[in-house]
Amino acid sequence: MRKAYAVIGLGRFGGSICKTLSEEGVEVLAIDTDEDKVNQYANIASHAVMGDSTDENVLKSLGIRNFDHVIVAIGDNIQASILTTLMLKELGVEHITVKAQNDYHEKVLTKIGANHVVHPERDMGKRIATKILSNNVLDYLELSDEHSIVEVVANDRMHGHSIIELDVRAKYGINIVAIKRNRDIIVSPQASEVIQRGDVLIVIGADVDINRFEKKLLGQ
Repeated sequence: MRKAYAVIGLGRFGGSICKTLSEEGVEVLAIDTDEDKVNQYANIASHAVMGDSTDENVLKSLGIRNFDHVIVAIGDNIQASILTTLMLKELGVEHITVKAQNDYHEKVLTKIGANHVVHPERDMGKRIATKILSNNVLDYLELSDEHSIVEVVANDRMHGHSIIELDVRAKYGINIVAIKRNRDIIVSPQASEVIQRGDVLIVIGADVDINRFEKKLLGQ
């Protein structure tokens, strides 16, 4: 069966999620208190309704507990975000993703049962800052407060050496999980794989180890 999603809050973050999910052809219910925003997404989402998500009766009337995943993307109203999340949990929604405004907001959301909490502005800021600071880093994805996945470009220092010769796992505590070479992607490359200049290496590890790898081997 196709999964059904509900997005509460149609600002830039919630609207982007709503559009992306809809483009994937899944069922999406869009909810907001602003009539103009609801009208804007009427032809994008499967259903778009105006309603107050802090009203338990509204959520019940929408059959919110029947949705597989609810995304709470309420903007600056932290109280509404927390109340909505609490009600969703009490109504039996299985998976809840919530946008947090700050670390305190995240702690409260986690305690009341949010399955996943995101900081769009903070996370994007980290990705941009990481790219700015390192010419070799193409992209960055935070896995936790201390671990990440990064895409780095192999330089002259790495060219012509196999993974086992570079010995990045022993020396830096990181793993090369894939290599992008032109249009090819090598998943779980063998230790004998020879790195070529310009290869994009997908690396996973602790942030401190990745930083050490960048400084020593990539010359950042």
